[in-house]
Amino acid sequence: MDSGVAERPIADMTAYREKLAGFVYHSSLLMKPVFDAAKRAPQRLVYAEGEESRVLHAVQTVVDEGIAHPILIGRPAVIEQRIAKLGLRIRAGEHFELVNPESDPRYREYWSEYHLLMQRHGVTPDSAKREMRRRNTLIAAMLVRMGAADAMLCGTVSQPLSHLRYIDEVIGHRPGVNVYAAMNILMLPKHTLFICDTHVNLDPTAEQVAEMTLLAAEEMRRFGLTPKVALLSHSNFGSHDDASARKMSRARELLERIAPELEVEGEMHGDAALSESLRTATMPNARLKGVANLLIMPNLDAANIAYNLLKMTGGDGVTIGSILLGANKSVHILTTTATVRRIVNMSALAVAGVKTH
Repeated sequence: MDSGVAERPIADMTAYREKLAGFVYHSSLLMKPVFDAAKRAPQRLVYAEGEESRVLHAVQTVVDEGIAHPILIGRPAVIEQRIAKLGLRIRAGEHFELVNPESDPRYREYWSEYHLLMQRHGVTPDSAKREMRRRNTLIAAMLVRMGAADAMLCGTVSQPLSHLRYIDEVIGHRPGVNVYAAMNILMLPKHTLFICDTHVNLDPTAEQVAEMTLLAAEEMRRFGLTPKVALLSHSNFGSHDDASARKMSRARELLERIAPELEVEGEMHGDAALSESLRTATMPNARLKGVANLLIMPNLDAANIAYNLLKMTGGDGVTIGSILLGANKSVHILTTTATVRRIVNMSALAVAGVKTH
Protein backbone atom coordinates (compact mmCIF):
# COMPACT_ATOMS: atom_id res chain seq x y z
CA MET A 1 0.00 0.00 0.00
CA ASP A 2 1.04 3.63 0.29
CA SER A 3 4.38 4.58 1.86
CA GLY A 4 4.77 5.21 5.56
CA VAL A 5 4.71 1.66 6.92
CA ALA A 6 8.48 1.42 7.40
CA GLU A 7 8.59 4.59 9.47
CA ARG A 8 6.21 3.27 12.14
CA PRO A 9 7.60 1.90 15.44
CA ILE A 10 7.71 -1.90 15.60
CA ALA A 11 5.21 -1.90 18.46
CA ASP A 12 2.65 -0.22 16.23
CA MET A 13 3.06 -2.54 13.26
CA THR A 14 0.61 -5.27 14.28
CA ALA A 15 -2.20 -2.83 15.05
CA TYR A 16 -1.45 -0.86 11.89
CA ARG A 17 -1.52 -3.96 9.68
CA GLU A 18 -4.78 -5.15 11.23
CA LYS A 19 -6.32 -1.74 10.64
CA LEU A 20 -5.03 -1.61 7.07
CA ALA A 21 -6.27 -5.14 6.39
CA GLY A 22 -9.72 -4.03 7.47
CA PHE A 23 -9.64 -1.15 5.01
CA VAL A 24 -8.43 -3.44 2.21
CA TYR A 25 -11.27 -5.86 2.95
CA HIS A 26 -13.72 -2.95 2.96
CA SER A 27 -12.44 -1.70 -0.41
CA SER A 28 -12.68 -5.23 -1.81
CA LEU A 29 -16.35 -5.40 -0.85
CA LEU A 30 -17.01 -2.03 -2.46
CA MET A 31 -15.20 -3.03 -5.65
CA LYS A 32 -16.74 -6.50 -5.96
CA PRO A 33 -19.55 -5.55 -8.40
CA VAL A 34 -17.04 -3.63 -10.49
CA PHE A 35 -14.56 -6.52 -10.62
CA ASP A 36 -17.37 -8.95 -11.42
CA ALA A 37 -18.50 -6.77 -14.33
CA ALA A 38 -14.95 -6.45 -15.65
CA LYS A 39 -14.25 -10.18 -15.48
CA ARG A 40 -17.50 -11.01 -17.28
CA ALA A 41 -16.43 -8.91 -20.27
CA PRO A 42 -12.71 -8.01 -20.31
CA GLN A 43 -11.90 -5.10 -22.61
CA ARG A 44 -8.78 -3.70 -24.25
CA LEU A 45 -7.33 -1.31 -21.67
CA VAL A 46 -4.43 0.95 -22.61
CA TYR A 47 -1.98 2.20 -19.98
CA ALA A 48 -0.29 5.42 -21.07
CA GLU A 49 2.65 5.03 -18.67
CA GLY A 50 3.53 1.48 -19.59
CA GLU A 51 7.13 1.75 -18.41
CA GLU A 52 6.17 2.59 -14.80
CA SER A 53 7.00 -0.14 -12.29
CA ARG A 54 3.67 0.35 -10.47
CA VAL A 55 1.83 -0.07 -13.74
CA LEU A 56 3.73 -3.23 -14.62
CA HIS A 57 2.97 -4.74 -11.21
CA ALA A 58 -0.70 -3.82 -11.66
CA VAL A 59 -0.80 -5.32 -15.15
CA GLN A 60 0.52 -8.62 -13.76
CA THR A 61 -2.48 -8.71 -11.39
CA VAL A 62 -4.87 -7.62 -14.14
CA VAL A 63 -3.66 -10.48 -16.34
CA ASP A 64 -3.76 -13.02 -13.51
CA GLU A 65 -7.30 -12.01 -12.55
CA GLY A 66 -8.61 -11.80 -16.13
CA ILE A 67 -9.76 -8.22 -15.68
CA ALA A 68 -8.63 -6.75 -19.02
CA HIS A 69 -6.62 -7.22 -22.18
CA PRO A 70 -3.77 -4.77 -21.43
CA ILE A 71 -2.07 -2.49 -23.92
CA LEU A 72 1.13 -0.82 -22.71
CA ILE A 73 2.69 2.26 -24.28
CA GLY A 74 6.46 2.35 -23.88
CA ARG A 75 9.83 1.46 -25.27
CA PRO A 76 10.15 -2.32 -25.68
CA ALA A 77 13.68 -2.61 -24.28
CA VAL A 78 12.82 -0.55 -21.19
CA ILE A 79 9.66 -2.52 -20.45
CA GLU A 80 11.40 -5.86 -20.97
CA GLN A 81 14.25 -4.87 -18.63
CA ARG A 82 11.88 -3.65 -15.91
CA ILE A 83 9.70 -6.75 -16.10
CA ALA A 84 12.81 -8.88 -15.60
CA LYS A 85 14.07 -6.71 -12.74
CA LEU A 86 10.68 -6.85 -11.00
CA GLY A 87 10.46 -10.62 -11.42
CA LEU A 88 7.13 -10.48 -13.23
CA ARG A 89 5.76 -13.20 -15.51
CA ILE A 90 4.01 -11.05 -18.13
CA ARG A 91 5.40 -11.00 -21.65
CA ALA A 92 4.72 -8.67 -24.58
CA GLY A 93 2.73 -10.29 -27.35
CA GLU A 94 1.50 -13.03 -25.02
CA HIS A 95 -0.05 -11.26 -22.06
CA PHE A 96 -0.22 -7.68 -23.31
CA GLU A 97 0.02 -5.67 -26.49
CA LEU A 98 2.95 -3.28 -26.69
CA VAL A 99 2.78 0.08 -28.48
CA ASN A 100 6.21 1.58 -29.16
CA PRO A 101 5.86 5.39 -29.41
CA GLU A 102 9.08 5.51 -31.41
CA SER A 103 7.90 3.06 -34.08
CA ASP A 104 4.29 2.11 -34.81
CA PRO A 105 2.71 1.37 -38.22
CA ARG A 106 -0.30 3.54 -37.32
CA TYR A 107 1.82 6.62 -36.68
CA ARG A 108 0.93 8.47 -39.91
CA GLU A 109 -2.77 7.69 -39.58
CA TYR A 110 -2.84 8.86 -35.98
CA TRP A 111 -0.91 12.12 -36.34
CA SER A 112 -2.99 12.96 -39.41
CA GLU A 113 -6.21 12.43 -37.45
CA TYR A 114 -4.90 14.52 -34.57
CA HIS A 115 -3.97 17.30 -36.96
CA LEU A 116 -7.46 17.27 -38.48
CA LEU A 117 -8.95 17.56 -35.00
CA MET A 118 -6.71 20.42 -33.93
CA GLN A 119 -5.71 22.24 -37.11
CA ARG A 120 -7.80 25.28 -36.15
CA HIS A 121 -6.36 25.31 -32.64
CA GLY A 122 -2.74 26.02 -33.51
CA VAL A 123 -1.60 22.46 -34.21
CA THR A 124 0.42 22.22 -37.42
CA PRO A 125 1.32 18.96 -39.20
CA ASP A 126 4.85 19.16 -37.80
CA SER A 127 3.66 19.72 -34.23
CA ALA A 128 1.11 16.89 -34.61
CA LYS A 129 3.94 14.58 -35.67
CA ARG A 130 6.07 15.60 -32.68
CA GLU A 131 3.27 15.27 -30.16
CA MET A 132 2.29 11.84 -31.45
CA ARG A 133 5.83 10.61 -30.75
CA ARG A 134 6.35 12.01 -27.27
CA ARG A 135 2.95 12.34 -25.52
CA ASN A 136 1.89 8.94 -24.27
CA THR A 137 -1.48 10.20 -23.08
CA LEU A 138 -2.18 11.54 -26.56
CA ILE A 139 -1.20 8.18 -28.08
CA ALA A 140 -3.47 6.36 -25.63
CA ALA A 141 -6.36 8.69 -26.35
CA MET A 142 -5.92 8.19 -30.09
CA LEU A 143 -5.92 4.40 -29.63
CA VAL A 144 -9.31 4.73 -27.94
CA ARG A 145 -10.63 7.18 -30.53
CA MET A 146 -9.54 5.03 -33.47
CA GLY A 147 -11.02 1.84 -32.01
CA ALA A 148 -7.74 0.11 -31.14
CA ALA A 149 -8.52 0.24 -27.41
CA ASP A 150 -11.74 0.34 -25.40
CA ALA A 151 -10.62 2.20 -22.28
CA MET A 152 -7.59 3.98 -20.92
CA LEU A 153 -5.67 4.89 -17.76
CA CYS A 154 -3.07 7.63 -17.42
CA GLY A 155 -1.75 10.03 -14.80
CA THR A 156 0.90 8.21 -12.76
CA VAL A 157 3.29 10.83 -14.12
CA SER A 158 2.65 14.61 -14.25
CA GLN A 159 -0.37 16.67 -13.19
CA PRO A 160 -3.98 15.67 -13.97
CA LEU A 161 -4.81 18.71 -16.11
CA SER A 162 -1.89 17.99 -18.44
CA HIS A 163 -3.53 14.65 -19.21
CA LEU A 164 -7.05 16.04 -19.40
CA ARG A 165 -5.95 18.35 -22.21
CA TYR A 166 -5.41 15.44 -24.60
CA ILE A 167 -8.49 13.57 -23.43
CA ASP A 168 -10.56 16.66 -24.14
CA GLU A 169 -8.99 17.24 -27.55
CA VAL A 170 -9.26 13.65 -28.77
CA ILE A 171 -12.16 12.04 -26.89
CA GLY A 172 -14.26 14.95 -25.66
CA HIS A 173 -17.39 15.09 -23.56
CA ARG A 174 -20.21 12.59 -23.45
CA PRO A 175 -23.16 13.74 -25.56
CA GLY A 176 -25.23 16.24 -23.63
CA VAL A 177 -22.51 16.78 -21.01
CA ASN A 178 -20.61 20.06 -20.66
CA VAL A 179 -18.31 19.44 -17.70
CA TYR A 180 -15.46 17.20 -16.61
CA ALA A 181 -14.91 16.45 -12.94
CA ALA A 182 -12.75 14.18 -10.80
CA MET A 183 -14.21 12.04 -8.04
CA ASN A 184 -12.27 10.16 -5.39
CA ILE A 185 -13.44 7.51 -2.96
CA LEU A 186 -12.18 7.42 0.62
CA MET A 187 -12.32 4.21 2.64
CA LEU A 188 -12.64 5.41 6.24
CA PRO A 189 -13.27 3.32 9.38
CA LYS A 190 -16.87 4.51 9.73
CA HIS A 191 -17.65 5.95 6.30
CA THR A 192 -17.15 5.37 2.60
CA LEU A 193 -17.14 8.85 1.10
CA PHE A 194 -17.23 9.91 -2.55
CA ILE A 195 -15.74 13.41 -2.93
CA CYS A 196 -16.06 15.66 -5.98
CA ASP A 197 -14.42 17.62 -7.65
CA THR A 198 -10.87 17.01 -6.47
CA HIS A 199 -8.76 17.90 -9.54
CA VAL A 200 -10.50 19.71 -12.40
CA ASN A 201 -12.76 22.73 -11.79
CA LEU A 202 -11.19 25.56 -9.81
CA ASP A 203 -14.46 27.37 -9.06
CA PRO A 204 -17.42 25.68 -10.78
CA THR A 205 -20.68 27.48 -11.44
CA ALA A 206 -23.98 26.33 -9.93
CA GLU A 207 -24.83 24.70 -13.26
CA GLN A 208 -21.50 22.85 -13.31
CA VAL A 209 -21.95 21.75 -9.69
CA ALA A 210 -25.39 20.36 -10.54
CA GLU A 211 -24.09 18.56 -13.63
CA MET A 212 -21.10 16.98 -11.88
CA THR A 213 -23.42 15.88 -9.05
CA LEU A 214 -25.57 13.97 -11.52
CA LEU A 215 -22.51 12.35 -13.10
CA ALA A 216 -21.10 11.42 -9.69
CA ALA A 217 -24.42 9.94 -8.57
CA GLU A 218 -24.58 7.85 -11.74
CA GLU A 219 -21.07 6.55 -11.11
CA MET A 220 -21.93 5.63 -7.52
CA ARG A 221 -24.77 3.42 -8.68
CA ARG A 222 -22.25 1.25 -10.54
CA PHE A 223 -20.91 0.30 -7.11
CA GLY A 224 -24.40 -0.77 -6.08
CA LEU A 225 -24.78 2.25 -3.80
CA THR A 226 -27.64 4.72 -3.49
CA PRO A 227 -26.26 8.27 -3.60
CA LYS A 228 -27.04 10.47 -0.63
CA VAL A 229 -25.75 13.89 -1.63
CA ALA A 230 -24.57 16.81 0.46
CA LEU A 231 -23.72 20.11 -1.22
CA LEU A 232 -21.09 21.49 1.14
CA SER A 233 -20.37 25.07 2.09
CA HIS A 234 -19.20 27.32 4.91
CA SER A 235 -22.87 28.30 4.98
CA ASN A 236 -25.45 26.12 6.71
CA PHE A 237 -28.91 26.39 5.12
CA GLY A 238 -28.74 30.09 4.45
CA SER A 239 -26.58 31.20 7.37
CA HIS A 240 -24.44 33.18 4.92
CA ASP A 241 -25.42 35.09 1.80
CA ASP A 242 -22.18 35.40 -0.16
CA ALA A 243 -21.58 34.23 -3.72
CA SER A 244 -20.21 30.79 -2.78
CA ALA A 245 -23.14 30.00 -0.50
CA ARG A 246 -25.67 31.18 -3.06
CA LYS A 247 -23.97 29.04 -5.71
CA MET A 248 -24.42 25.84 -3.72
CA SER A 249 -27.98 26.76 -2.83
CA ARG A 250 -28.70 27.41 -6.51
CA ALA A 251 -27.18 24.02 -7.40
CA ARG A 252 -29.64 22.35 -5.02
CA GLU A 253 -32.54 24.15 -6.68
CA LEU A 254 -31.38 22.99 -10.10
CA LEU A 255 -31.01 19.40 -8.94
CA GLU A 256 -34.42 19.33 -7.31
CA ARG A 257 -35.90 20.39 -10.63
CA ILE A 258 -33.98 18.17 -13.03
CA ALA A 259 -33.51 15.11 -10.75
CA PRO A 260 -36.35 15.11 -8.21
CA GLU A 261 -35.67 11.46 -7.34
CA LEU A 262 -32.12 12.26 -6.13
CA GLU A 263 -31.69 12.52 -2.36
CA VAL A 264 -29.76 15.79 -2.18
CA GLU A 265 -29.56 18.62 0.31
CA GLY A 266 -27.56 21.79 0.91
CA GLU A 267 -25.92 24.13 1.23
CA MET A 268 -24.61 22.73 4.51
CA HIS A 269 -21.64 22.29 6.81
CA GLY A 270 -19.49 19.17 6.57
CA ASP A 271 -20.47 17.93 10.03
CA ALA A 272 -24.15 18.34 9.19
CA ALA A 273 -23.62 16.13 6.14
CA LEU A 274 -22.37 13.27 8.32
CA SER A 275 -24.66 13.77 11.34
CA GLU A 276 -28.42 13.59 10.91
CA SER A 277 -28.98 14.98 14.42
CA LEU A 278 -26.91 18.10 13.69
CA ARG A 279 -28.64 18.54 10.35
CA THR A 280 -32.20 18.19 11.61
CA ALA A 281 -31.53 20.61 14.46
CA THR A 282 -31.09 23.29 11.80
CA MET A 283 -33.26 21.88 9.00
CA PRO A 284 -35.89 19.41 10.32
CA ASN A 285 -37.40 19.04 6.83
CA ALA A 286 -34.14 18.21 5.07
CA ARG A 287 -34.55 15.91 2.07
CA LEU A 288 -31.33 14.10 2.97
CA LYS A 289 -31.83 11.39 5.58
CA GLY A 290 -29.11 9.56 7.47
CA VAL A 291 -25.46 10.04 6.52
CA ALA A 292 -24.32 11.57 3.22
CA ASN A 293 -22.01 9.43 1.10
CA LEU A 294 -21.45 11.85 -1.81
CA LEU A 295 -19.85 15.14 -0.81
CA ILE A 296 -19.92 17.85 -3.48
CA MET A 297 -17.49 20.65 -2.66
CA PRO A 298 -17.90 24.32 -3.62
CA ASN A 299 -14.48 24.57 -5.26
CA LEU A 300 -11.32 22.66 -6.06
CA ASP A 301 -9.43 23.96 -3.02
CA ALA A 302 -12.03 22.60 -0.61
CA ALA A 303 -12.31 19.24 -2.38
CA ASN A 304 -8.59 18.61 -2.78
CA ILE A 305 -7.67 19.70 0.73
CA ALA A 306 -10.47 17.70 2.36
CA TYR A 307 -9.63 14.61 0.31
CA ASN A 308 -5.92 14.66 1.12
CA LEU A 309 -6.41 15.41 4.82
CA LEU A 310 -8.94 12.61 5.23
CA LYS A 311 -6.82 10.24 3.17
CA MET A 312 -3.85 10.63 5.50
CA THR A 313 -5.55 11.08 8.88
CA GLY A 314 -8.61 8.89 8.54
CA GLY A 315 -7.94 6.26 5.91
CA ASP A 316 -4.20 5.48 5.90
CA GLY A 317 -4.08 6.41 2.24
CA VAL A 318 -6.58 3.75 1.10
CA THR A 319 -8.50 5.34 -1.76
CA ILE A 320 -10.04 4.65 -5.16
CA GLY A 321 -9.68 7.18 -7.96
CA SER A 322 -9.52 9.59 -9.35
CA ILE A 323 -12.55 8.78 -11.47
CA LEU A 324 -12.96 11.10 -14.45
CA LEU A 325 -16.58 12.11 -14.97
CA GLY A 326 -18.02 13.52 -18.18
CA ALA A 327 -15.77 11.96 -20.85
CA ASN A 328 -17.17 10.27 -23.95
CA LYS A 329 -15.20 7.07 -23.30
CA SER A 330 -14.13 5.10 -20.25
CA VAL A 331 -10.94 7.01 -19.47
CA HIS A 332 -9.54 7.90 -16.08
CA ILE A 333 -6.67 10.01 -14.78
CA LEU A 334 -4.75 8.62 -11.81
CA THR A 335 -2.41 10.68 -9.66
CA THR A 336 1.34 10.46 -9.12
CA THR A 337 0.73 8.87 -5.69
CA ALA A 338 -1.37 6.00 -7.07
CA THR A 339 -0.46 2.64 -5.54
CA VAL A 340 -0.44 -0.70 -7.37
CA ARG A 341 -3.70 -1.62 -5.68
CA ARG A 342 -5.32 1.61 -6.78
CA ILE A 343 -4.20 1.04 -10.37
CA VAL A 344 -5.70 -2.47 -10.28
CA ASN A 345 -8.97 -1.10 -8.88
CA MET A 346 -9.10 1.62 -11.52
CA SER A 347 -8.33 -0.95 -14.22
CA ALA A 348 -11.46 -2.86 -13.25
CA LEU A 349 -13.46 0.36 -13.08
CA ALA A 350 -12.31 1.45 -16.54
CA VAL A 351 -13.19 -1.92 -18.06
CA ALA A 352 -16.57 -2.09 -16.34
CA GLY A 353 -17.33 1.42 -17.59
CA VAL A 354 -16.91 0.60 -21.28
CA LYS A 355 -20.50 -0.58 -21.75
CA THR A 356 -21.88 2.57 -20.13
CA HIS A 357 -20.17 4.96 -22.55
